[in-house]
Amino acid sequence: MPRKGHSEEEILRALRESEAGRRTTEICREHGISSATFYVWKRRYAGLGLSELRELRQLREENGKLKGLVADLSLDRHILQEALRKKV
Repeated sequence: MPRKGHSEEEILRALRESEAGRRTTEICREHGISSATFYVWKRRYAGLGLSELRELRQLREENGKLKGLVADLSLDRHILQEALRKKV
């Protein structure tokens, strides 16, 4: 089943509704998430504003891309080292 990404606005809306006194089960049903997902959001994003949440998501995406590049370069380096060992 494909993972549904929720926007920053949806995450913050759900957290604000909880702070306003709505029941967690109602919020989860409305947003189509499990209660575990809600509490993960609450632990991670409590106290963050919209701009901070967007910046955090952007930094995580960039970090993932950079990790992929490092993995590719490490593999290339390893292959080149193996090729040099075989030649000598």
